[in-house]
Amino acid sequence: MLTETVQSPKQALPYKKRWSALALLCTAQFIVIMDTSIIGVALPAIKSDLGYSQSGLQWIFNAYVIVFGGFLLLGGRLSDLFGARKIFMWGFAVLSAASLLAGMAWSEASLNIGRALQGLGSALIAPSALTLLLTKFTDPKELNKALGFWGAAAAAGGSAGVFLGGAITQWLSWEWVFLINIPVGLIVLVLSPSLLLKGAHRKGSIDFSGAILATAAFVIMVYAIVAAEGNGWSSAKTWGLLAFSVLLLIAFIVLQKTKKEPLMPLSIFKAFNLSAGNIVMALMAAAWIPLWFFLNLYLQQVLQLPAFNSGLALLPMTVTIMIFMMVITGKLMGRFGIKPNLVAGLLVLSLSLLIFSVAPVDGSFIMHVLPASLLGAIGMSLAYIPGTVASISGARPEESGLASGLVNTSYQIGSALGLAVIVAISSAKTGSLKLSGEGDVAALNGGFQTAFLVAAVISFAGAIVAAAGIKKAPQPENN
Repeated sequence: MLTETVQSPKQALPYKKRWSALALLCTAQFIVIMDTSIIGVALPAIKSDLGYSQSGLQWIFNAYVIVFGGFLLLGGRLSDLFGARKIFMWGFAVLSAASLLAGMAWSEASLNIGRALQGLGSALIAPSALTLLLTKFTDPKELNKALGFWGAAAAAGGSAGVFLGGAITQWLSWEWVFLINIPVGLIVLVLSPSLLLKGAHRKGSIDFSGAILATAAFVIMVYAIVAAEGNGWSSAKTWGLLAFSVLLLIAFIVLQKTKKEPLMPLSIFKAFNLSAGNIVMALMAAAWIPLWFFLNLYLQQVLQLPAFNSGLALLPMTVTIMIFMMVITGKLMGRFGIKPNLVAGLLVLSLSLLIFSVAPVDGSFIMHVLPASLLGAIGMSLAYIPGTVASISGARPEESGLASGLVNTSYQIGSALGLAVIVAISSAKTGSLKLSGEGDVAALNGGFQTAFLVAAVISFAGAIVAAAGIKKAPQPENN
């Protein structure tokens, strides 16, 4: 069962403010996802002002998504225990304060800390927002429509962040890509009490130790991959850190088995399609996030586009995603089902990345960016909602917060690990090309081409997992 009613069984009337509430929740989803992408166009300006290295730039992204992904399960648990609305509002309070710190950053460390705290706020927002959405729509047709808007807000947030980041960076300054969250956060906090239901409260304990173990494991794993460029892949330090991160993950799993009220009850993986759906979402993110990350760098560092023009170049992606998510994807799901759309979307995304993998140094927007970016947008639009639905639809109503947190965790951790691995491969390729006598721009572009190729392989792997692992939902028996 995908959702539960927000009223007692005797009350069949839907929540009157559900569409206004949906608009607020979609705004929240847009902001949370936008915060992963809005920094893309601003990266060169931030690098210049704060002294980041080329490979160190990814920490502006990873500091956010690692903490976001690491604490999403805790956010889902808190939402189930204390009520989704309360945790949703606490999340926006944390996000707004962290955005102020990031916007006033004076050093590499201060910006990374601000981004990490933004991730913590988003980890409280994302699962509670999805739970609030699921509990406000009782009609299946309305719910599918609402999920279409939700998916559009997420995917458009990722692409629109690129455009907004370009406009803000060129016309204001990079600091405003963070400060923009503050007025939006205040508006959400003012409107939430009147539009959102409190949600159910349950008794139970909070597994803070589990949240810390999971987050520490992923932070160390990503750091080991990023630092391998300097330490060397064969060094004892690199493999020691990777082994330590695996030990922390094992300790987390053991803790979940022994705790009376674990952060992530392992029994939830018995839910229909949940395991396969989460693997697919992780692979999807590991391909999609490097696409926009390296495409931003290609536009500015290879094609030499100004920040605003770089953001404007990706505006067609945003429009395409919004049209598909709100108008087309839901209809295709209704006609063909979850699995065909998910597989088709990942295959189209793979094709987009393959086209980018041959983008030349003297490329043009019309020939080498627009067609592939539109294909990428279509692929993501076809895959994102089916992947999300596959991951949460089999969970019990009382586990909706946990399932929502889990699918968001898979997506964010997949994006962080995928980006870390691909940045390491890309940097190594660029370095080898420079040693062989290639010019700086040509070597940089060679690294970008390799990054797109690896992302294409990951997306194709996601399509294979979806084709093999996603099953049709069992039909209820007729009485």
